[in-house]
Order: sequence, then C-alpha cells, then structure tokens
Amino acid sequence: MNSGEGTGDGSGDGLKALLPGDAGARLQSLRLVGGRAILVLDAAGLGSLARERLEAEIKGALSGAPGVSEVHVAMMADKAEPVPAPRQGPRIIAVGSGKGGVGKSTLAANLAVALAREGRKVGLVDADIYGPSQARLLGTEGTRAVAHQGKLVPVQSPCGVPVLSMAHLTPPGQAIAWRGPKIAGALIQLVEAHWDNAELLVIDLPPGTGDVQLTMLQRFKPAGAVIVSTPQDLALMDAARAAELFTKGGVPVIGVVENMAGYACPHCGEVSDPFGSGGAELAAREMNVPFLGRIPLHIAIRREADAGTPTAAGEGPQAEAFAALAQAVGDWLDKAP
Repeated sequence: MNSGEGTGDGSGDGLKALLPGDAGARLQSLRLVGGRAILVLDAAGLGSLARERLEAEIKGALSGAPGVSEVHVAMMADKAEPVPAPRQGPRIIAVGSGKGGVGKSTLAANLAVALAREGRKVGLVDADIYGPSQARLLGTEGTRAVAHQGKLVPVQSPCGVPVLSMAHLTPPGQAIAWRGPKIAGALIQLVEAHWDNAELLVIDLPPGTGDVQLTMLQRFKPAGAVIVSTPQDLALMDAARAAELFTKGGVPVIGVVENMAGYACPHCGEVSDPFGSGGAELAAREMNVPFLGRIPLHIAIRREADAGTPTAAGEGPQAEAFAALAQAVGDWLDKAP
C-alpha cells in the first residue's frame, strides 16, 4: 500500500493522481495525517473566485478517497488583491449562457450589429477560445489579424463591426489544446486590442462557468451581462448558474433573453413551440432580473448566420427582434451608473 493511502500517515503520494490538473501543477505539498489530507498550494495569480473554485474541486476529488476523512487546503500567497486602477476603454457587455447549443454566439453577433445600427461604436470579441465562430458569423473567415505596437488590430467586418477571434489567429480547423493560463493570456490579448474609439465591447463568452469567465471577472469588469437561454427547463437551470456567477463577481445582470422561441411554419404560418414557451421570462422573474425579450426560431437566422450576413443587418421581423433587444440593452446601459 502507498504510504499516503489507507488509515496511516504519510506523504499522500497516492492521492496526487486524484487531483484536478491545475491543482497538481500548483501543489507544493500533500500529507495524509490521521485521516486528514492536508494540501499546500501556490495560489499566485489566482483571484478569490478562482481560489474558491479550485478548493472546491480539490475537496470534491479527495473526499471519500481511501483513508481520507477530512480535506484541508492551504493557499500560499493567499492575500488581499490590490484594487486595480479604473480601466480606460470601452464598456464591456458579456454575453453568456450556462450551456452550449442555445444560440449564444449568433445572438451576440446580432446584438453587436443591432447596437451599431443604433449609432453606437461597437466591437465584438469572440472569447470562445476552443470553439470560435464569430469569424464566420460576421463574414471575416479567412482573414488574419495583425499586430501593431504589441497589440492586435481588430478585423473589420462587412457589416461595420470590428471583431477579434482565435479564428483570425490560427489556421482554419486547427484544434486548440491549451490550459488555463494560456487561455487567460489569449483572452487578454483579444480584449486589450486596438479598439480605437469603440464605446462598447460585446464579448461572446464560452458556455459554462470556467477559466475564461473567471479571468473576465478578475481582469476586466463588465458593465453588465446578458444571459441567453432557450425555454427548456434544463437550459434555464444552467442559465441561473451563469447569472449567479456574474452576480457573485459583482457584475450586474442586464437581463435574460429567450432564444429559439416559437417556430412559424413557412408553409401554413402556424406557430409552434418545440422548446416550450415563456420559461426564460419566468426564470428571469425568479432571479429578479429583467426579461429582455424573445428571439424566434427561424431558418432565415440560421441561413444568414452561416452566410456571414447577420440578420440584424437587414430588415424584417427577425431583424426587428434583434433591434428591440439592442434597444433594451442600450437603455439599460444609458441608465447604469
């Protein structure tokens, strides 16, 4: 039996294999003493939310392991973070969701375009490092971003919204297999680019509540967050988790959008609700945040997204739905302190 397993005391080497990846990289010591697993980690560079998340992951991984009755985690460099100086630059609107498959990226692109059509100077950041899609959605696929004076220069899209994505920095189809620190560095480069006179940055976050979201909260302070969900109960549960992350990080939730709401048959015009109806509005009410409206499930939105011609750049009922969303977000921003 390994000296770190069972009921005896020891180095705890047998428990190291159970640790999540980032914990293993930061581990300074691990001992098993009288059933208590005692870990010391280097917490340099981690904010309070990241430290809490890492500690919870460690306790979840080790609790119930052979010979472990308690888990104690000590974080070195665990001190109060200095208050950063106010960041000069565009106000940030974070667009997030608790899960994938809810149409968040398409909505973020159309929101940025609709805000620009209102006369606002808007940029768009594709923060989904592993699965970037904004280059296609805004018709800039195949264009490489360049750097000037150590900062990236956003790519101008045909609809007038400058955009930056990992798709502008890597060959098409290349898989990105990066860990937390490198992902954080990529996000920082995308956000701290030459956005010139942009007043707003719409940031399309990856789904969930992972490293990119934590870096965003710690390094950049969004003015507010838009949560995207479909009417399904499962999606709504995940949306609530996403909203809670922003609230805990001190970022106000601008509101919830119900995407893919209602499908009008192109032949008879009858409207059906394959994903349900009204769930996001109810969830917003329960979370005590505004409900920003519904975006219909319509084949034109999908076709135009695939073609790189965002629906919000055109005319018609679907474009009007995005215009109404942009107006609601803009009104919120105008009233925010």
